Amino acid sequence: MASYHLETYGCTANRGESRAIERRLRDGGHHPVDGPKAADVAILNTCTVVETTETNMLSRARELESETADLVVTGCMALAQGEEFADLDATVCGWDEVPEVVLNGECPTATPGTEPILDGKVGILPIARGCMSDCSYCITKHATGKIDSPPVEENVEKARALVHAGAKEIRVTGQDTGVYGWDDGERKLHELLDRICAIDGDFRVRVGMANPKGVHGIREELADVFAANEKLYNFLHAPVQSGSDDVLGEMRRQHQVREFREVVETFDDRLDHWTLATDFITGFPTETDADHEESMDLLRETQPERINVTRFSKRPGTDAAEMKGLGGTKKKERSSAMTDLKMDVVGAAYESMVGERHEVLVVEPGTGESVKCYDEAYRQVIIQNAPEHGVAPGDLLTVEITGQNTVYAFGEPV
Repeated sequence: MASYHLETYGCTANRGESRAIERRLRDGGHHPVDGPKAADVAILNTCTVVETTETNMLSRARELESETADLVVTGCMALAQGEEFADLDATVCGWDEVPEVVLNGECPTATPGTEPILDGKVGILPIARGCMSDCSYCITKHATGKIDSPPVEENVEKARALVHAGAKEIRVTGQDTGVYGWDDGERKLHELLDRICAIDGDFRVRVGMANPKGVHGIREELADVFAANEKLYNFLHAPVQSGSDDVLGEMRRQHQVREFREVVETFDDRLDHWTLATDFITGFPTETDADHEESMDLLRETQPERINVTRFSKRPGTDAAEMKGLGGTKKKERSSAMTDLKMDVVGAAYESMVGERHEVLVVEPGTGESVKCYDEAYRQVIIQNAPEHGVAPGDLLTVEITGQNTVYAFGEPV
């Protein structure tokens, strides 16, 4: 039986793929070790979302090649740009193929003590692979393809197994959770979430990224499920990417700004305390000064509490890579302006919580003796001196918000 070292980069969905790989390796009798030098095989689960990431992945692959006997490279960059690893002595393959490569034809044999793989108290549940979009700038679609949705019952059983294994937070992930079930002719995210929340146990559920177009068609049903289930964090990550319909058209994002606004308005109507998370790409090749201002206005209007601001970077093999780009100075200026606005908006959201009481789930250790928690709307709350309060990951408790540090709040147990 082999010893393995697994490294994962990128989004939560990628970490979910790694959990699935690791579970099959454990079931096959293989075991993890501390570091690549002690491993029979090193597995690198790659990301390729921006050019800097691509460079880092290639550098890390070369380091691992020199540190271990066998190297397996998988993930988005392996599938979309496998030729970049051609000069390495490595096996490049898809996520599903990794266990077979490592198992080397052996029959899986469960070992004593084999358990579902968790990140502490967090269970990662990838509900589907792929998406229904064809964004002009996206390279990930070349790796994941179109949406492939397992049945609702299958995902519910996986969620139940995670809860039974001790998960206190279930993270529902995917490239685009909002189109789950679309390949069977009907979007079923709201049905799946309702079923997961019906599982016995004290736990919470966080929904991963859902593009506005997919959410728009089920926005009322989805908002109703959020309102009806306390186990669901009142949190929606819907990446709008631009406040300009012209730019969204060039990006081939499928949605329009109006549809994004209608999603936000629906959740505002159904939920009192909820968090909107979104993404903006600044400096897309066709983005004008007026387009950029439309994005800034949309951010001010919708007031997202979580905002990812990314400068456009060309990804090989995408249509946007052929467009004449903006200068680096222009992209930097727009990114800096939006980031400054972001910090103002996010800071105001956390400042508004000071003096309030919220129920939080303790998810993981923080720095020193602190712990990281999340409230009903998935806003981060830090409890300092946790041992003094007898607080540990997995606990549910009420805190009073005593302060904030722009992107998180401080809480005291009450």
